[in-house]
Amino acid sequence: MLYSEMVATKSAIHGDRKKILSFSPEEKPLALQVGGSNKDELSEVTKIAEDMGYDEVNINLGCPSKKVQKNKFGACLMKEPELVAECINSMVNSCKIPVTAKTRIGFDDVESFEYLNNFINKMYDAGTKTFILHARKAMLTGLSPKQNLNIPKLNYDMVYEVKKTNPHLEIIINGGISKIEEIKNHLFKCDGVMIGRSIYQNPYSLVDIEKKIFKTEITPTREQVVEKLLDYVGKEVKLGTKVNHIMRHTVGLYHGQNGSKNWKRYLSDNMMARDSDFQKTKHIMSIVQNNEKAIQAN
Repeated sequence: MLYSEMVATKSAIHGDRKKILSFSPEEKPLALQVGGSNKDELSEVTKIAEDMGYDEVNINLGCPSKKVQKNKFGACLMKEPELVAECINSMVNSCKIPVTAKTRIGFDDVESFEYLNNFINKMYDAGTKTFILHARKAMLTGLSPKQNLNIPKLNYDMVYEVKKTNPHLEIIINGGISKIEEIKNHLFKCDGVMIGRSIYQNPYSLVDIEKKIFKTEITPTREQVVEKLLDYVGKEVKLGTKVNHIMRHTVGLYHGQNGSKNWKRYLSDNMMARDSDFQKTKHIMSIVQNNEKAIQAN
């Protein structure tokens, strides 16, 4: 299941909805992650998401950035369990699709199982059953958002304890997970695993996950991925999407493989500028085919 980037409620309500919230069928099943603390706005965005065909709405209670804190959403809401419960209740009552929450395990000096467990159960009482737990606390002062992804220590055991104490809840673990064996180990103790950065850095690792976790027998080569991607880019360009808005996210396709430098160089030289021409993608298959030969030779 794919989760969108966080969208602020005011942007979703008052912004260019087609640009901000539209998606392609290939992205399904898809959850819209929202940031906000006004129950009426959150309720309205939840209705919009359901009407647009999203499969789930997820409230972000984990982002520690100063801008997000200033607008009173993200991780700072962990300090206000009553407000969060009120918001979730309003969201749940405005739609038929699941409303879920993504949160850290603590904030600043608070990293207590009792606090986290009470916070989660307050949200459960308000109407949500699925929780994605980033197994790090959020430092609301002193660290940048990037530092908040690495410096606070991972505490997987606290997430396991939440699941053990609340077997009726769906608990999905997140944070620092990149290897198949790690995924398998987490699945013994949690209901699911969310992966962010490692998939972004190495998107083809999804193929390993398909094979080894979901037992999918037929999976695409990188060449087949690029062929499908070019079809997708062609359709999106006709709808007004910029080539670089898509291709900049494919830099890691050959991560750790022979040909990775050639791929990155071609993208950098031809696909990353705002005015990149779709016609330049026509030559990309020769890079891909050379890379595939280099991989097979090893």
